Formats: sequence, structure tokens, C-alpha cells
Amino acid sequence: MQNIEPIWRIVDDKRPEYEALADRIWDKPEIAYDEYESTAEHTAMLRAEGFRVTENVAGIPTAVMGEAGEDGPVIAILGEYDALPGLSQEAGIAEPKQLPGNGLGHGCGHNLLGSASLLAAAAVKDWMAANGIKGRVRYYGCPAEEGGAAKAFMVREGAFKDVDIAISWHPAAFSGVNDAMSLANTRIDFTFTGRASHAAAAPHLGRSALDAVELMNVGVNYMREHMPSDARIHYAMLDGGGVAPNVVQAKAKVRYAIRARELPELWPLIERVKKVAEGAALMTETTVDAQVISAVSNLLGNTPLEQAMQRALERLGPPPFDDADRAYARQIQATLSAEDITSAFRRVGMKPDLTKPLADSIVPLDAKGAPMMGSTDVGDVSWVVPTVQARGATYAIGTPGHSWQLTAQGKSGIAHKGMVHVAKVMAATALEALENPAVIEQAKADYAARTATNPYVCPLPTNIKPPIKPRS
Repeated sequence: MQNIEPIWRIVDDKRPEYEALADRIWDKPEIAYDEYESTAEHTAMLRAEGFRVTENVAGIPTAVMGEAGEDGPVIAILGEYDALPGLSQEAGIAEPKQLPGNGLGHGCGHNLLGSASLLAAAAVKDWMAANGIKGRVRYYGCPAEEGGAAKAFMVREGAFKDVDIAISWHPAAFSGVNDAMSLANTRIDFTFTGRASHAAAAPHLGRSALDAVELMNVGVNYMREHMPSDARIHYAMLDGGGVAPNVVQAKAKVRYAIRARELPELWPLIERVKKVAEGAALMTETTVDAQVISAVSNLLGNTPLEQAMQRALERLGPPPFDDADRAYARQIQATLSAEDITSAFRRVGMKPDLTKPLADSIVPLDAKGAPMMGSTDVGDVSWVVPTVQARGATYAIGTPGHSWQLTAQGKSGIAHKGMVHVAKVMAATALEALENPAVIEQAKADYAARTATNPYVCPLPTNIKPPIKPRS
């Protein structure tokens, strides 16, 4: 890799604007497909930076794309900005304290995710212009990663069809290349319909949809023993049929998330869960309707891009956390268990050290950690474009994902330093790909080898659309 300090200086020069952007997104948390204000903030920044802006990407009002440059390879840098329900929390403290309002919060760090990715894209844009480099850099503002599968819809609509490589990241406790391991996932709503009746005077005339949901849950619980050990099934009750126990519930709805290591393993699990639902309907003399809500693919790795990103990480070194950052991280760790902290080290294949509040090294590329068992719609991008993700240290070691502790750290010095650090990593990875065409050639060859016998099949049924919410 040639001299990359100039692009890092560009990142540093832009740092204050993007820290402020991340904080503004944190201040206005919005959930899947409702990220109108967050999208507007990112769109305004794209225009201020001089990107050519495309709104309403793939027909999704909260998806935006900005492009800069001419000719040459297309480098996509992916960002997100959706929040989560139930994770409202005051910033900068180490105790749970919900803010007034709607209860939403950035408990997965996506306020940082989009801001750092846009910062990296802007730095690449400026560096290309200053050096007369042919190529195009794109920032994709992607909504609804948390269960909404927006990138899968975007892939299905061809939003990435001319992209050469894609780069992204996710907030974490450590800095390194993100393991290309995730679970394929679908979410299905099962709606049972029965017959209402007076539960005391005429119970024999009723057919309980709630009974059907409960029997389905029991059946799936028994099924868990007889499925792959790394598969996962979860459920949430959406509608229990009402609040009156003396009325036989005529309608009830349950949502199931079904996960497997790869799509070919997911399809049989889905069919088995559907059979359990049909059995529950048969036992209760109700009917059941199954409606897919979202679906995402597992992540596909790319060795040449992972090696390029690791080179950038090792050259840059760990984030420059200071004593104030470490003191706050220790306060957060005081709210956690030793198991929380130990598990964080083991997930990345590092020896546990309960005295260490923040990451002070780069995770080796060959570290053998416990595989990630979550899901992400970045997986679908990775099946159509060679893709790499960084892991960016932005919070105290041991902080659980989707927690008040993570929300609390979202505007801290830890978060700011970590997001700027990972923006430099992504920018340097893009720079190497632009300077050395062999990186892109090797990435495409790796991708072609991985998909030769198992081509991409979109997990979304052709008839479902993104559940777009009108702007309120």
C-alpha cells in the first residue's frame, strides 16, 4: 500500500462535522422504514459534500445514495441509521435512565455506522479528486437493518448491480475485520382465525385462535431438539386476541424469526415451522395464514478484501482512546458481569483480561473466536458484490448489543474516536482497491469461486414489498 496518511488527514479534517452528524442521529432515533429525519440529515451532508444524490433508492423513501467520481471501478460504502424500540437512554452516564419520548434508542450504534461510512466515502471522494484518480465512490444510506431487510429489497431491485466491491463496518468492542459469519434469517407472521363465543355460557361454540398460537409455540419448542445446533428460532406475540378472558379469542398472531447458517438449511426449517402451525390449526379447528415479513441471507466472506482491510488496520493501529475514555468505560463495565466481559474477549478469539476496559490492539485476522449468531442484511449484498466489513471499537468491552449501556455510550468520546478510526480503515481499504486493480480482480475471483456451485437466490418472496411507513 502506498502513502495513505493523506487520506487519513482528510478524515481528521472532516471529523467535527461527522461527529456532530452522529450525535444528531442519536438525538432523533427512528426505527425501520421510519428514518425520515435521519435520511434527511445524511442527504443534506451528501449534498454539502458535493455528491450526486439519488433519493428513494429501490422505491424506499428512507434509502439514499450519493456518488462521486467518473469512470473506473465502483466502490460502495454502506451505512445504516435505524434505531431500536425500548432502548431510550440518557447519554454519558452509567446507570439506566430513560429519556422522555417514544422509548426508541440507538442501542446498536447505527448513529455511528452511517456517519463513519459517509465520512469514509467523503474522504475517498476528496482524495480521488486531488489525485486525478478514475473511479466512483458511492455512499449507500440503508434503512431498516434491524429486522427490515432493506438491503435485501435493494439487492432485489438491482441497486448494487454495477458495484465492484462493497465496504461496511459495525460498532463493536474490538477493532478488526468482521468475521463473515451470520445466520440466514426470515420473519414470518402466523395469523390464526377461529370463532368467538362466550367463554362461560357457550365455550363449546368457540374455536380459540389463542389456543392455536400456544400449541404452535409448544410444537416449535419440541422441534428445537431436532434441528441443527447453530440454527435459531425465536417468537414474539403480536396479538393475543384481546384482553377479555371471557371471550374465546377469534384472532391471534405470532411472529417467528427462523435462522440457519446458510439459506439451503433455512428453507427446510421454514417448512417444518409451517407444518407445526398447520398442526396447531388442525388441533383447534382454526385456520392459519403465514405471511413472510422479511428475509436475509447469510454473509459471504471475501479473503482478498479481508486481507486488504487487515493491512489498513495494522498500519493504523488501535483507536486513540484516552484516560477519560477508559474511566467511563470502567464505569460501564461496573454495570456488567464478569461473564459479559469474558464472553466479549472469547467472541473475537482473544484471551480474557478483566482489567482492560477498551480495546488497545487490533484483532488478528486469523483469531479463532466464537462465531456470530446474529443476522444482517449486509449478507444479501455480499452474495451479489464482493464485500468486506470492519469491526470498529466504539464501546466498553463486555457491553451487550441492544442494551441501555450501548445507547448510553453512543455520544461519548469512545464512540467518536472509534467511528473516526474505522472511517480511516474503510477509506484506506477503498484507496488500496483503487490504486491496485489486482485487489478488485482477486476479490471478484474469490467471489466467483464461492458462488460457482451455490448462486444467489433472493430469500424474499417476489410478492412482498418493503413495509414502508408514511411520513408522520
